[in-house]
Amino acid sequence: MSMGASSDTGAAGSKAQETTRKQIRGSSLLLVGRFLSLGINFGIQILIVRYLSKADYGAFAYALSIVSLGASIVTFGLDRSITRFIPIYEEDGEYDKLWGTIVMVLGTILSLSFAIVLLVYGLQGWLDGTLVSDRQAVSLLLIMIFLTPIQALDGLLMGMFAVFSKPRAIFFRRNVLAPALRLTVVLLLVLGEADVEFLAAGYVAAGAIGIGLYGVMLFRTLRQDGLLDRFHVGQVKMPAGEVFGFTVPLLASDLLYVAVNTSDVLLLGHYRGSVEVGELRVVWPAAQFNQLVMGSFTLLFTPMAARLFARKDFKGISDLYWQTAIWIAVLSFPIFALTFSLAQPLTSTLYGARYEDSATYLSLLSLAYYFNAALGFNGLTLKVFGKVRFIVVISILAAIVNLGLNFLLIPRYGALGAAIGTASTLIAHNILKQVGLRMGTGISLFQRRDAPVYLEIAAGASFLLIVHVLFAPPFAIGLVLAAAVSLAIIALNRKALRAAHTFPELTRFRLFRFIMGE
Repeated sequence: MSMGASSDTGAAGSKAQETTRKQIRGSSLLLVGRFLSLGINFGIQILIVRYLSKADYGAFAYALSIVSLGASIVTFGLDRSITRFIPIYEEDGEYDKLWGTIVMVLGTILSLSFAIVLLVYGLQGWLDGTLVSDRQAVSLLLIMIFLTPIQALDGLLMGMFAVFSKPRAIFFRRNVLAPALRLTVVLLLVLGEADVEFLAAGYVAAGAIGIGLYGVMLFRTLRQDGLLDRFHVGQVKMPAGEVFGFTVPLLASDLLYVAVNTSDVLLLGHYRGSVEVGELRVVWPAAQFNQLVMGSFTLLFTPMAARLFARKDFKGISDLYWQTAIWIAVLSFPIFALTFSLAQPLTSTLYGARYEDSATYLSLLSLAYYFNAALGFNGLTLKVFGKVRFIVVISILAAIVNLGLNFLLIPRYGALGAAIGTASTLIAHNILKQVGLRMGTGISLFQRRDAPVYLEIAAGASFLLIVHVLFAPPFAIGLVLAAAVSLAIIALNRKALRAAHTFPELTRFRLFRFIMGE
């Protein structure tokens, strides 16, 4: 190999490492924000659960689940197109397609949202008594259905800020503004002794205010980056074939999302009523906290992986994938330890004795969500590589399995059956994605050098679970043990994390140097 070729290879490798470093640093800012808002969001949920009756909370959770279904439908998978195609068009200087994609996605979401709202209002008589035997749930749905376009537009705007590498804007909107607005609504609910209808309307108003402010922030970003100067109505080119050719087949993965997050609620509401819906959904946010770190890393991962793909830097993608996966697995462990190993005392402490039986559901769901997070962005990476057919097949298969399990288990076991069906589906689907990653992209199924990380995580979680089962220590003691095990896992895996390289400024702090061995 010539000296020039070696130099080029070294430069490419250095650039890929810098991209990975930038991804983790930016994502870590978002992660700090997520932890900042974690206390607020958790406090909001606890206030709602303890203030409302089981029936009221179940009806609210039911309506919120239908809203999430509607948002998934109207988004039409186009949020993925934003984060994949816009970086590529910007890299290639195709600003006519860049703006065409934005206009096309926005128009599609608004049109489908209008249709969804009309459909719900037109079918309200059929919904009451046929789909769910709870008139209050339908009444709340008629209020909260307006959250459908709000949530869809929020995801679109979030993706736009991720494309233009603006983690601070995402930090403010997702982790400061949104929790503050919802907390205001809940405090007014409790202090004013209002009803659940007030809560539903307040959620809609808070979402609308957030979208308005976010839109202003995006306009300023586009103007500062000079992209508004490249917008010319007569030159806008809508790449419908490319975008919808990529997006429509991937709606199968949305089908899986709908099946996992909505079918259990619909069937529980039909067979068992709102109370069991509440018993399951009350622990769902705590279980999903296992994807807190993953969610913070997601927004910047896809655009960066797409840019590396455009440069054909496959080694850089592999490094980005596994380094991100290790960070997610290690940083998510404290949450996993609490929600899986200490699920029983956590549930009783947060939600009260009336939700004690929900601890089992929390353990099952936490295991599945952490398993999904700890193996990294296998699904997103497959999409960046354009492996659409494989994603479609396994998503449809997983959705069918989930629906089958729910129809089999929910009528007999209620909320427990729903938790088992959801957890089983999530784990099986993730294993299939990991296999597809190896077959379709060349990224290793599992890196041998990272095996100790996952073995130590499994050992730590098992230790905490055994201690709880055998000795049932007070919850405060369990928290201390979980914190100690989490710090030990971070310290043991300092080389795999490359923390000092990613955050060199933190080496000034003695505690950081002590934990990381620097």
